[in-house]
Amino acid sequence: MWKSFCNWLLYKWMGWTSEVTEAHPDKYIVCLAPHTSNWDFVIGQLYNGATGMKSNFLMKKEWFFWPLGPIFRSLGGIPVWRSKHTSMTDHLAETAKREKMFRLCITPEGTRSSNPDWKKGFYYIAQKAGIPILLYGIDYEKRRIECTKTIIPNGDIDQQIREIKLYFSKFKGKKPENFTIGNIQ
Repeated sequence: MWKSFCNWLLYKWMGWTSEVTEAHPDKYIVCLAPHTSNWDFVIGQLYNGATGMKSNFLMKKEWFFWPLGPIFRSLGGIPVWRSKHTSMTDHLAETAKREKMFRLCITPEGTRSSNPDWKKGFYYIAQKAGIPILLYGIDYEKRRIECTKTIIPNGDIDQQIREIKLYFSKFKGKKPENFTIGNIQ
């Protein structure tokens, strides 16, 4: 029933479409961009509900207050203490290696504001765990969710982050002024 409701709400009532051509193995990282609004979370959760996909996601710890904390945790939320230097990428990579299934969604900008210096933790987690990165774009102008590219980390992080940024350059966020891929050489 939940799947049918999310499908109706996202695709019929809100008018979104999706194009997903990439295989989804048991273990992967979803790199999701652009992230310019809290609505990205709602669209992502509706998409997960409509497709039956379940993935964890990272979110700043400040959102995990009562009553939202238990709700976010039940949806797969993992709180992040951005002021502390933890070994989160190592911990998540080890978890990915150990678990039979591992699906983690990360927004590389790390914020809803314009940020040309994307976080690279998603890349390091995937590289250390030996899992692919599925690129999911949200385009509010076209009302479209798209995943047509997978990155297999090869260690050439500068070249592959450039490739990832170029992939996302065609998508329009809810607040386009809050999205940048920075200066690509």
